[in-house]
Amino acid sequence: MKVGDKVLISPDLTRLPQWISGTVIEVEDNPFVGTVISAETEDKDVYFGQEDLFKLQTEEICLP
Repeated sequence: MKVGDKVLISPDLTRLPQWISGTVIEVEDNPFVGTVISAETEDKDVYFGQEDLFKLQTEEICLP
């Protein structure tokens, strides 16, 4: 993943019932836990965690 990628953020991280979309704002190579991704949602909330808590968004999602 790289800065600017559209991603889905895991409910394990957000504590919401479903995956939410966001944009990667930082990718950090942490020597203790590996790659750490920071992503910002449209609501300007920022979530960060290990890379396995994010997945690349392959298609546009329309949320109600």
